[in-house]
Amino acid sequence: MARVSQEHLDARRRQILDGAARCFARNGFHATSMQDVLREADLSAGAVYRYFRSKEELIGAIAEEVLTAIHTTFEAAARQSPPPPPDVLVAQGLREVFSAATGLTYEGKSGFARMMIQAWTETLRNEELAAVLHEGFGRVRAAWVRIVEAYQQAGLMRTDVSPESVARTMIAVAQGFAVQQALFGDAPVELIEEGLRGVMSMGDGAGEAQPS
Repeated sequence: MARVSQEHLDARRRQILDGAARCFARNGFHATSMQDVLREADLSAGAVYRYFRSKEELIGAIAEEVLTAIHTTFEAAARQSPPPPPDVLVAQGLREVFSAATGLTYEGKSGFARMMIQAWTETLRNEELAAVLHEGFGRVRAAWVRIVEAYQQAGLMRTDVSPESVARTMIAVAQGFAVQQALFGDAPVELIEEGLRGVMSMGDGAGEAQPS
């Protein structure tokens, strides 16, 4: 019997996750059945259950994938000296998140945001999913702490502010934007980037026209 290549296995796993993501974004987590996922992915039950035993495992895998992409972005930034400014970094992280919505072309960023909010709410009843999100959040938060420490060492940020406080605030800003996407529809990431840039400009020639 011919061996199945790792490339084929990865492609099949991707096919299943994309199908599940479309279902969750379109119909919601609880209204989606595994049969819905089978139809959306156009695969047999045996093919899907070889990778994922339940909807909970599917949404956990999607959430872990997104958190890993975000962590990679901020971890790379933390190694720069100094890192890019917060407005650029938050926007970059959001673009990484929403790039995962390529399989949700008919739903756009708002559909993807709705799916992620459903994952957050599922943590209230699913301990395994909660563990996935807590671990991922911890990694992202730790990366942001190192970014803030680098800002402080470079003289770009006050040193009497806790890096942990700033890290949690930056993550909260990104999460809040995702909630707005879910509730009120797609909006360009440039909006939050410009908004953060405006907040950061306070006390630095505020009210003066900046050169373009």
